[in-house]
Amino acid sequence: MSTAPQSGSAVSESRRTPLIVFAWLWVGVPLAYGLYELVQKATQLFTK
Repeated sequence: MSTAPQSGSAVSESRRTPLIVFAWLWVGVPLAYGLYELVQKATQLFTK
């Protein structure tokens, strides 16, 4: 096993964090909105 310094991967990971957050928001916000609309329409369907 080699014990190479991990400084390069730490820098790469810290630069990638905003991209990961943006990607999760890009997917999560429309998903959350879609689920919200689904629940609203389902309650209208079953209450009328």
